[in-house]
Amino acid sequence: MKPTFKLTTAAILVAASLAACNGDSKVATETAAVKSVSQVLTAKDAEKFLASTEKELVQLNLEGSRAAWINSNFITEDTSSLAAAADQKSTEAGVRFAMAAAKFDHVEVSADQRRKLNILKQSLVMPAPQDSVKSAELAKIGAELGSMYGKGSYTTKAGETLSLGQMTAKMASSRDYNELLEMWQGWRTISPDMKPLYIRQAELGNEGAQGLGYKDLGAMWRSNYDMPADEFAKELDRLWGQVKPLYDDLHCYVRSELGETYGEDKVPQDQPIPAHLLGNMWAQSWGNIYDLVAPENADPGYDVTEQLAANNYDEIKMVKGAETFFTSLGFDALPETFWQRSLFTKPADRDVVCHASAWDLDAKDDIRIKMCIQKTGEEFSVIHHELGHNFYQRAYQNQPVYYQNSANDGFHEAIGDTIALSVTPKYLKEIGLIDTIPDESKDIGLLMKMALEKIAFIPFGLMVDQWRWKVYSGEVTPENYNTAWWELREKYQGVAAPIDRDSDAFDPGAKYHVPGGVPYSRYFLAHIQQFEFHKALCEISGNTDPIHRCSIYNNKDAGKALNTVLEMGSSKPWQEAYKVLTGSEQMNATAITDYFAPLHTWLKEKNQGKQCGF
Repeated sequence: MKPTFKLTTAAILVAASLAACNGDSKVATETAAVKSVSQVLTAKDAEKFLASTEKELVQLNLEGSRAAWINSNFITEDTSSLAAAADQKSTEAGVRFAMAAAKFDHVEVSADQRRKLNILKQSLVMPAPQDSVKSAELAKIGAELGSMYGKGSYTTKAGETLSLGQMTAKMASSRDYNELLEMWQGWRTISPDMKPLYIRQAELGNEGAQGLGYKDLGAMWRSNYDMPADEFAKELDRLWGQVKPLYDDLHCYVRSELGETYGEDKVPQDQPIPAHLLGNMWAQSWGNIYDLVAPENADPGYDVTEQLAANNYDEIKMVKGAETFFTSLGFDALPETFWQRSLFTKPADRDVVCHASAWDLDAKDDIRIKMCIQKTGEEFSVIHHELGHNFYQRAYQNQPVYYQNSANDGFHEAIGDTIALSVTPKYLKEIGLIDTIPDESKDIGLLMKMALEKIAFIPFGLMVDQWRWKVYSGEVTPENYNTAWWELREKYQGVAAPIDRDSDAFDPGAKYHVPGGVPYSRYFLAHIQQFEFHKALCEISGNTDPIHRCSIYNNKDAGKALNTVLEMGSSKPWQEAYKVLTGSEQMNATAITDYFAPLHTWLKEKNQGKQCGF
């Protein structure tokens, strides 16, 4: 969900000291003033402030969520205006809460009060300047960017007008080099007009972050993880270093196979892979080209998309199937309002934002998903992911509003994917989608499919915010937006634009999370965390299969352990929640290398004699 100001979604949270992030004289003066005021404030004042703010937050969240939901499902000038107004109101309230919370920086309060106060200071993803005109401008820009993305379409050379969903489907299935190139270029015609708005949004967001004591908006985002901002950046690099050898071997193998398909003149074996050939509009996951790179004799004998069709799965039955996984673990079924109020298919009569998202409108039981579901195996996994958000939201509903969020934002993304890792052949047989479980000789194919989705994504998950952090710090200037974007994509992914790109093309805007203002490091974290969570839950369940064959479906012990973490919300530092499930306070990507060990051995054998690297 893209909220206005909502403590109950994965768009926010966890804190750092306000004044310590910026050493300029203005901040020093303001800090001295705050300290002077704080001398007459007490813990009792903090308790009163937090209690009254909580009531206001609940109402703001409800109003903002409703406006955002309507705008995403009925995109018009009027709904965009209403969403912008709600966004402005919430943003201004968020700034007000943050500044008021800062007055207690030097007041002796309880640990619980301090955490809540810190959360308020870190509660806005896109903080507005303390100026009502600029605040209104920032809200309007956010609504306009969202509408531009949601309404985006492309008219082909043949005169057919295609939505993003239709183009995405073609990217997934076509093997025509030129058609893929047209789809890739076509979607990117929507983003150049976003650039002036994005430049201004970055300026205003930086001004808002600086008003809260941060060097820039990127530093504010990185301060969101119960550790110093610079340490968080180093932690991401450390985790990437653990995964990179596996990614490099996957990249080498895939590039070689694509060279055989399209010719080495189109896929040079010593260069990055052309971005339009990887089966995905953003080349962020490569599962759709499995047929081009599949190992010999590794076909498990079934295709989930085909099996869904053969078993008469429509969109609702797909969602019901994902719900059953959670209820098998001991979670209560979704409320009836979920089925009445969610959006499952794209309406024929209006524009909607089709990007899959999970919503919690009232911090209680009004939970929903919004998807334009396509009846594919990939979408079946996405539904598990989105319901993971919903079950998480409901698990922490009894926490104070300040703690109605995940331990860190990667947790929210990881939970649904942790469940999806249990969608193994064993599970598919249990629910009747397949008749027999393939033997272990077919594991390489299944692991390859998983790696094309999960391992291929990890460097993309890292570089999106790497780019934005450089934008917000000023290291990357507007004239270099596009150049820097592709430099990072080549550096981390070994993926390149298939044609020369104009400096004003603004290709980052063609990815939802950039115009949507949604931080992206959470997705990188989620891809690390989900394998650790899966490994831990499998151990709790008493699993004796190899980790990649484990399914926790129908295991109440695993469900109980998972629920313990979910119910904590953000009431404790994420490291404590992590330890509850994994036994360690530090993330460790070796769970990924353990999971994919058989595939990595196979890749190394296949890559012998090949020129790897990019």
